[in-house]
Amino acid sequence: MKISINKKLDNIMSYILIVVGALMASFSVACILLPNDAIDYGTAGIAIIISKLSGFKLSLCVICVFLPFLVAGVAILGKSFGLRALIGSVAYTVGLELFEEIPFELNTEHFLAVAFGGALLGAGLALILRHGGCIDGSEIFANIVVRKISDYTGKNFSMSNILIGFNACVYTTVFLLINRNAALMSLLVYVVATMIIDHFTDHFEAIKQVTIITKNTDDLIKDIKAELNKTCTVMDSYGAISGENKTLICYINYFELTKMKEIISRHKGTFSTVTTIDEILR
Repeated sequence: MKISINKKLDNIMSYILIVVGALMASFSVACILLPNDAIDYGTAGIAIIISKLSGFKLSLCVICVFLPFLVAGVAILGKSFGLRALIGSVAYTVGLELFEEIPFELNTEHFLAVAFGGALLGAGLALILRHGGCIDGSEIFANIVVRKISDYTGKNFSMSNILIGFNACVYTTVFLLINRNAALMSLLVYVVATMIIDHFTDHFEAIKQVTIITKNTDDLIKDIKAELNKTCTVMDSYGAISGENKTLICYINYFELTKMKEIISRHKGTFSTVTTIDEILR
């Protein structure tokens, strides 16, 4: 009973922090980046480009661009991810709507304003990612592509190259359709924001190795296969106190971590660690 209550409180706190992160990101975009000729990256960047070229409200463009990715994310990553992504995207959109109406001026040079805005954006996005949420469709897109390639080839791949390619297309579009200063300022936003995100999420776009020590492996492996479509490497191990155990090693991506934690929590008597893997050689 106590464990169930603690889990509910953890979930509620996660939702609150996702909302806080989304409001930080929306404040950065609406009050700092856009007034200083810079834009967000990913699908939010696409929405800003559409808004600038068409004159439509930014919040409406954000919803229209992100919604297809959200639906795809629910189908691929599950309802738990979908709920957190929905909460984050709603808070982000409402924040944009509110902060666009608030007079705010950062009285400093464009370069410093954009650097600060990128850092604030990165901090907000890191807060969202650390609690299993997402407000950017490019990350969902990269996850889907990586998963499809992995299912087809049987190999694990990082999302880094896909995310870089996606955002390169966004900034090229800004360069061609808006102006070169906006493209360069937006590139600075991307560099600063991703540095902040990497610092707090330990390279979320990289492959994650989950190591699980347990005595009962069959049900755990079955659940991992059924819910994540992942397999495990199983090794014999021995604990000084617990005696004979089994050690499971499984490779997943960052957005599958929440589901993996849920699976592990259902199986008592386990000890798990998560490490970041830059590259897998075969």
